[in-house]
Amino acid sequence: MVQKSKPPAAANEPKRRGRPRAYEPEVALGKALDLFRRQGFAATSLDDLSEATGMNRPSLYGAFGDKRELYIKSYQRYREDARASMVEIFRQEMPVRQRLERVFASALNIYLSGETGPRGCFTVVTAASEAVGDPEIRAMVLDGLTELDKAFASCFRRAKEKGELPASADPAVLAQVASATVHSIAIRSRARVSRKELEAIVKGAIDVMVGPRP
Repeated sequence: MVQKSKPPAAANEPKRRGRPRAYEPEVALGKALDLFRRQGFAATSLDDLSEATGMNRPSLYGAFGDKRELYIKSYQRYREDARASMVEIFRQEMPVRQRLERVFASALNIYLSGETGPRGCFTVVTAASEAVGDPEIRAMVLDGLTELDKAFASCFRRAKEKGELPASADPAVLAQVASATVHSIAIRSRARVSRKELEAIVKGAIDVMVGPRP
């Protein structure tokens, strides 16, 4: 007697899914970002990343690529977060001094954050070092610097149009001074200069750019 074969599975029968991921990519990326900000690229090993994210090496490679790719993704995430914290300040209408005070305060909040101490700025502290030998990271750093310069220049142009700055004021030059102040407080925050001292630097820089408070 010939045994009948089983009918094929229905085409619309749901397929069994494999084991779900035991991690959330965005959470893991945030942990990698924290580690790279604290230790830099060269000093961060794959074992460090695996421990910080809770992912083994194959999972890290599958989700993010190699260490360099994960570093670049972390830097992109940092820039997106930093941009989000600043964009509304630059968009809203307010006096130029108030706008600058809020921008620098937001920057200090970012630079002084960290469970084990101030982490500074990803661009200044770690990405600038990697930019020397990596064209892609160098392009990202330059793009970030240019973006900040343009945002400040637009701020100063509006202030000049509203009569808050003298006719002789050069928005492009003032923007570079403002950006340089951002970079300075980023470095000093990493060296654990107190917030009070950093705020004094910011106040002095704003007085130079737009004049002392009346």
